[in-house]
Amino acid sequence: MSFEKEYRDPETVVVQNADKVFRSDVDTSGIDERKLMRRIDWHVVPWLAVLYLLNFLDRGNIGNAKLYHMTDDLHITDKQYLVALTVFFFPYSLFEPPSNLALKKLRPSLWLSFIMLVWGIAMTLHGVVTNYAGLVGLRVLLGLAEAGLYPGIVFYLSCWYRRNELGTRVGVFFSSATIAGAFSGLLAAAIQNMDGVGGKPGWAWIFILEGLVTVLCAIASFFILSDFPDTAKFLSETERVWVVRRLQADMKFSAGGEKFKMKYVWQSLADAKTWLAMGIYMGFDGPLFAFSLFTPTIINQLGYKATAANLLSVPVYAWACIMTVAIGFLGDRVKTRAWINLALFGSGLVGYIILISSNNPSLSYFAVYLAASSIYPTIPNSVAWVSSNVEGSYKRSAVLGMAIGWGNLNGAVTSNIYRAVDKPWYRLGHGIVLAYIAIGWLCSLGYYFLLKRENAARERGDRDEVIDGVDNKRAHERNGHFESVEAAKREKGDQWSGFRYSP
Repeated sequence: MSFEKEYRDPETVVVQNADKVFRSDVDTSGIDERKLMRRIDWHVVPWLAVLYLLNFLDRGNIGNAKLYHMTDDLHITDKQYLVALTVFFFPYSLFEPPSNLALKKLRPSLWLSFIMLVWGIAMTLHGVVTNYAGLVGLRVLLGLAEAGLYPGIVFYLSCWYRRNELGTRVGVFFSSATIAGAFSGLLAAAIQNMDGVGGKPGWAWIFILEGLVTVLCAIASFFILSDFPDTAKFLSETERVWVVRRLQADMKFSAGGEKFKMKYVWQSLADAKTWLAMGIYMGFDGPLFAFSLFTPTIINQLGYKATAANLLSVPVYAWACIMTVAIGFLGDRVKTRAWINLALFGSGLVGYIILISSNNPSLSYFAVYLAASSIYPTIPNSVAWVSSNVEGSYKRSAVLGMAIGWGNLNGAVTSNIYRAVDKPWYRLGHGIVLAYIAIGWLCSLGYYFLLKRENAARERGDRDEVIDGVDNKRAHERNGHFESVEAAKREKGDQWSGFRYSP
């Protein structure tokens, strides 16, 4: 037996191996690729964008509600408000890895709809809370329920698209976060006019109405969301086979299905890429939560009234939306995502240096645009970069869960850095965000060099396994002994010698 590997662009690598083709009895020659991928896009991406818009809107609307005297009505101090923000992040971070494994074991349509229903109810109850203890309890429940959506969507998309297609789709879905940022300001400014209706203040109606919309969408999601490619009901059997073969040709060997083994979790923990990925996620998630929660407050303290501050945050998020989609599109078409990450983190460093040193409201407002240009577009590029360099569906779900969970845990830190005593310039908070962005820049650089080094080692044959029936003088027992190439692929995933990383 012999096999041949053909390497082109690392993101469109093709493995020539006729020994085993998924469902070889099915003829897929009549598939129109462009037409089918367009249909998949319409079935998969738009509803995910709606779900994440609601996720981000419900998570961050407490910042808008605060401007309309929520803390005064609940009789809570600035420190208590920061604690209420902080407690959200502990369940939100810790529940993400197990949630991703549950998503794989169950169906996306079932699991994502369930957690969305729970957080929609929790959000609605924010509008009837009367004291500090109730607010803290609801924030914990909200964090627990919202935890699974973002890593679940990222993992779900990685199960549908090739590595050179993922960035655009993640960019489109994640752009809904920027739309939520803009929309939340407009929505809050409109809803607060209901102040006094039903005996409730305007800030309470922000929570109640947005929570009820989430509950309705959760029920609809059970019927709208599709499951994984090999079981998707909107595809014919031939189309399902074609999608799985296409993914397997892009080094996603587990696309045809994979049984859970605990070793996949241990593999992710032992992989240096996982820990660098956690540093990258830390570098943008910490700043993301600080930015989304405090942008209205920062603008407000620059001399603008509450409604004006909410409205002035709208163009910032609109610009971030444009940048997010553009970078997602660009990332799928350039040969390396590393340079994009380094450039985006670099622009964030410039923006926060300006925010720290400026005493001019107009200059600080400009720097907020630079910050938005850095934080939001970095996320889809990093998500596509990390997920495309991990093979094995369970290992990928574990790595993404740990990286996203660790990144989000840092929201517990950054939700406390903009203290009332530091207003109006908040230099301490800006300095901490600057440090986070620097960590992201350094970890991106380290991730790039690690991938390049490993690819070079595989080109030299340093990682070649011993395969029964294959004469390979560079193979070594330390890399594993397998009965076939297919067995090596299944067992080793991205550690297989034929896998090429995408730096």
